[in-house]
Amino acid sequence: MNLLTLDKRVSMNIIPFSMKINPTPPCVGRPKGFDPDEALEKAMQVFWQKGYEGASLSDLTESMGINRPSLYATFGNKEELFLKVLNRYGEGPAGYVLEALNEATARAVIEKLLRSTVEMLGDPKHPRGCLAVQSALCCGDEANDVQKKTRAFRVAGQKSIFERFERAQQDGDLPASVSADDLARYVAMLLYGLSIQSANGATHEEMKSVIEFALKTLPF
Repeated sequence: MNLLTLDKRVSMNIIPFSMKINPTPPCVGRPKGFDPDEALEKAMQVFWQKGYEGASLSDLTESMGINRPSLYATFGNKEELFLKVLNRYGEGPAGYVLEALNEATARAVIEKLLRSTVEMLGDPKHPRGCLAVQSALCCGDEANDVQKKTRAFRVAGQKSIFERFERAQQDGDLPASVSADDLARYVAMLLYGLSIQSANGATHEEMKSVIEFALKTLPF
């Protein structure tokens, strides 16, 4: 659900939905002595758990094992770091979205999205919920740009699902009586809802029951 590179353009984590964000390039002269990929992974966990505004620079540098000058030199400022994290989220934990959109039928796409989302949300290696949903859903004025870009990340994911359903209709796989736009919005709402349920403490089995119910209600 790369920030996913879906169809080479988007790569969705509605929750897991995503689109490629292009943050400002890092400063020249990256300091040595730490693994940038590992540090970025740790930053992702911090933003995922605490949200954009809740994650302080001290939280980030302590988790990443670097000092502030190293953070700025390698990743840019906090906003630039967050956008890199969002890209990483789309390529990593939410990378299953691209795979789902490549399924042979619209129904298989939906089933893959729902089942894979539940598996990702239930992974004990990650914080509860979805980074793309809860990290910047509500922000103060200073984080307005981050909020807009995170929203664009989610919208791009939903658009990719819609475009996949449009192709399914052109192929005769999805009935013409079904609105591709409404169906994409419905699937996105299910994915977002699962994220909220996970953050609320829903168990893996409870979320699996929900998607089984949802699959039975599909009109095709």
